[in-house]
Amino acid sequence: MTHATAPSPDAPLEASATIDGAEWWRSAVIYQIYPRSFADANGDGMGDLAGITSRLDALKQLGIDAIWLSPFFASPQKDAGYDVSDYCAVDPLFGTLEDFDTMTDAAHARGIRVIVDLVPNHSSDQHEWFQEALAAAPGSPERARYIFRDGRGEHGEEAPNNWDSVFGGPAWTRTANADGSPDQWYLHLFDSSQPDFDWSNADVRRMFRDVLRFWLDRGVDGFRVDVAHGLVKADGLPDFTPPVGAGSMGGQAADEEPVTAPYWGQEGVHEIYREWNQVLAEYDGQRVLCAEAWVDPLEKMALWVRSDEMQQAFNFPYLETPWNGPALRTIIDESLAAFSSVGAPSTWVLSNHDVVRHASRLALTAENPQGHGIGPETGDRPDRELGLRRARAASALMLALPGGAYIYQGEELGLPEAIDLPDEARQDPTWFRTSGERYGRDGCRVPIPWEADAPAYGFSETGASWLPQPEDWGPYARASQSGDADSTLELYSRALWLRSTHQLGLGAIEWHDAGDDSILWFSNGPITVVANTGVTDAVVPTPLRDATRILASSPHDEGTLPADTTAWFLTP
Repeated sequence: MTHATAPSPDAPLEASATIDGAEWWRSAVIYQIYPRSFADANGDGMGDLAGITSRLDALKQLGIDAIWLSPFFASPQKDAGYDVSDYCAVDPLFGTLEDFDTMTDAAHARGIRVIVDLVPNHSSDQHEWFQEALAAAPGSPERARYIFRDGRGEHGEEAPNNWDSVFGGPAWTRTANADGSPDQWYLHLFDSSQPDFDWSNADVRRMFRDVLRFWLDRGVDGFRVDVAHGLVKADGLPDFTPPVGAGSMGGQAADEEPVTAPYWGQEGVHEIYREWNQVLAEYDGQRVLCAEAWVDPLEKMALWVRSDEMQQAFNFPYLETPWNGPALRTIIDESLAAFSSVGAPSTWVLSNHDVVRHASRLALTAENPQGHGIGPETGDRPDRELGLRRARAASALMLALPGGAYIYQGEELGLPEAIDLPDEARQDPTWFRTSGERYGRDGCRVPIPWEADAPAYGFSETGASWLPQPEDWGPYARASQSGDADSTLELYSRALWLRSTHQLGLGAIEWHDAGDDSILWFSNGPITVVANTGVTDAVVPTPLRDATRILASSPHDEGTLPADTTAWFLTP
């Protein structure tokens, strides 16, 4: 197996920033680290920054360009760190600022950039500002930093509007005065412990510009912006009932006309990101902003990546596209057209910390809205062999596309969703706020395996693990797969090496007609890709019969391409 060679620790990071003059982020493969589930250095069962540092060589060997860390800021951990109490401090669960600096320096020495997760839509209810707001009077400057409103009804006993929380239940919670009498309501699009900021407030905007500078001064290369479409709410906070089947984060049900919720995708967010763009421009090098923006259609999502705003936006429509030839070709064409229309690269992603892992999701036969999860009583239990086969084929297809790509930790191991978590082990707020109706996201957040025979599969030397790991995950461990040419790990490693070698991220695709809608056939530079999304074996197109096959997601004979298989060929 051939891997890219790590640069000397003394080599300046910027030396590898561009290929043929293009910004690094236009073609980068970015690896998402969910810190609490990646590697635990101190044995307490919680992944940490020192654990990340200890495993950077494995990521360098994999061939990624950057890491994105989900939140590690000070937090009560009501929502796994997405409830931030101090944006400029590391939570003791994960280490210290010195640990962060050590990790960043170690990553940069290996040519790996560092992107941190910023959560600007809401804070923790333990944030100093929110505690000040609760102690202050209605109409005070302290309350103006959040969205407090009087209730409806004769005595204000009804919520200010009918909005629902993404995690289930109402999006409003009523506060009480010191004497116990009822007070105003505050908005929380997520858990009640996550009050939404009011982004029309100058203090809020100033504070986050300072937060950006704090981390940029420590050497970070950019920010992934959580709920980037949710900061601004429509004037008057009007009632809104989402269409049936629409995703809780703003996606639309199939065949539905896009509808803009008054709390998603408002025009005012773009002014905020233009300000942030200017902050990043104060720093040397190529710093990036990536939007988590669940908006439809793609043409609207592309507004987040105009030249004076962000550099990337997650392509959730691609993530949500089924393993179906015509659907995939359509979304690939639409993505490339939408993002290129504003001079930005498309991004591609199949899994993250909020959705069912694609090694399971692609084998589901029923609808599975974002964030709902799957569990023992879901009913639609995915076929693990079929799911992995499709996941490998989908990943090989994705990594051949031009633009940026995101990999979620563990997908390079072929990890399935952890379905059989005991109820008492679950921690996602979604599980509790829906009284167990939705399993939530714990199943994709279980600590990943490193060594098959080690305690906690090498995640923690003590065997501690904040979520229980499945008993049959030994074969998925990195050490079990390393050097095995047929393993998912080596498939990813080879695909990333070939992608870099042939500059596929900066290329362009040319479609070819296979005479069968279930067959996707395109060229990107010297690489020709054929993917069979059908249920029966297909014949390799005649022009490729004598071409050199350089990658395949599953074994097959010359001249044939089995169902759920992607192959790459080297062509003149």
